Amino acid sequence: MHDTLDLSSERAELAEELAGIEQELRRRRWLAAPVKWVEERLGEFVWSKQKLILDSVRKNRRTAVHSCHEAGKSYIAARIAAWWIDTHKPGEAFVVTSATTGDQVKAILWREIGRAHAKGLSGRTNQTEWYIDIPQANGTTKEELVAFGRKPSDYNPTAFQGIHARYVLVIFDEAAGISGGSPEEPHSLWEAADSLIANDESRFLAIGNPDDPQSEFAGVCKPGSGWNVIGIDAFETPNFTGEPVPDTVRHVLIGKTWVEEKRKKWGEANPLWVAKVRGQFPERTIDGLIPISWVRAAQLRSLEPKTPEEQKLAAKWLHELGVDVGAGGSGKNTVAERRGPIVRIIRRDNEPDTMKSCGRLLQELRSTGAKRAKVDMQGVGTGLVNRAQEQGAAVLGVNVGLPAKEKEAYENVRAEGYWALRDRFLEGEIDIDPEDDDLAAQLVDLKFHPSSRGKTMIESKEEMKRRGRPSPDDADAVMLAFLPDHLLGPQEVQELEVRWG
Repeated sequence: MHDTLDLSSERAELAEELAGIEQELRRRRWLAAPVKWVEERLGEFVWSKQKLILDSVRKNRRTAVHSCHEAGKSYIAARIAAWWIDTHKPGEAFVVTSATTGDQVKAILWREIGRAHAKGLSGRTNQTEWYIDIPQANGTTKEELVAFGRKPSDYNPTAFQGIHARYVLVIFDEAAGISGGSPEEPHSLWEAADSLIANDESRFLAIGNPDDPQSEFAGVCKPGSGWNVIGIDAFETPNFTGEPVPDTVRHVLIGKTWVEEKRKKWGEANPLWVAKVRGQFPERTIDGLIPISWVRAAQLRSLEPKTPEEQKLAAKWLHELGVDVGAGGSGKNTVAERRGPIVRIIRRDNEPDTMKSCGRLLQELRSTGAKRAKVDMQGVGTGLVNRAQEQGAAVLGVNVGLPAKEKEAYENVRAEGYWALRDRFLEGEIDIDPEDDDLAAQLVDLKFHPSSRGKTMIESKEEMKRRGRPSPDDADAVMLAFLPDHLLGPQEVQELEVRWG
């Protein structure tokens, strides 16, 4: 009986030892084959470019991926993070991640990390951290942090010095928006993160849309940077190439309908088309009014008041509407609502009846509580302004074709108003909708040039039409919303003082 028990115990120990050996063999096999890890460990599918990224991180110390919109960037970055932790021995690996904003860290990359972790990986995760029980020398275990995600402003570059592990993986998601440090040292976060991969067995993955040609991300994507660079063009993705993928994958990748819509709306020369569709860094042109990097920064910036003191000051913000009247032709009727530095497009339509448009504008003045609306009076806008003023509404007509106040510098009010708007982007004093790429596309498409008299002027709508560009209705509405009072004509200023104080 005693011998039987001993034999059973030996068999159990042997079975446990064999199971441990099998587990270790699987770990080593998956460490050497991250694509197999995703397919076998998670039971998921990756398409050809994602496989290329997985293999690049395995083979190369630094990998940079500049990609079109909706190509599965954050998904594959999250799987790489999970693969890194799962296939290294507990306590030997660490993952550091960042993205442009805290919301992007939580809602995109770490949401995907959480989904991968839920497939049976060890430890526990929350919105920004991963903890695992690490075996200790005395035979016990201790829970330790093995991965975390932070937005750039949460990182003190010197704090990276406290992270020690044999295998460190750094991931910068939406990398074009990551700078960090002071204005004098804009690349300090990249440099500090790079210091984490000083040993030969660590890795750095930078991945994102190439929407800022002046960013550090653009620099590491250039030839000779020492990074293995992978580009993803929309026309290389499965919905365009016909690469076989499951429907669950196909439906979340960039599609032909969206691309064709943007081709018609933006045009193939627009910097947003170059970045979001072709997956390339747009060239910085000397005649572009507002660089794409400034527009992208305004999309990511939040100027909403947070503290009681900020809210008190915000109560005194200018609250106005800017209105561009298209009257159902090639241009749209567009209304922009401005609250201090924050602006959003609240209406776009093709209504041809200016009286109906007038009625809608009066409704918007009441519903938003805006102090007044500034309307472009050129063309059909005059009728709308006259009718609104007949009803005593705080609607101000603006003739952007009038001579500028600084007559030696600008050709007309439109040029002077757009230059004032440009300064807001330059100084970081504007907050635009992060989801409104149509407004962004119009802003980055604006061009300026000197007139025959040597004055700055903005490319006219007729000139834009000749080069196949749509009317910048959204941008015009935003410019009107921010147009300073001192740029208005004498009659308009008098109306401001007499009718509306």
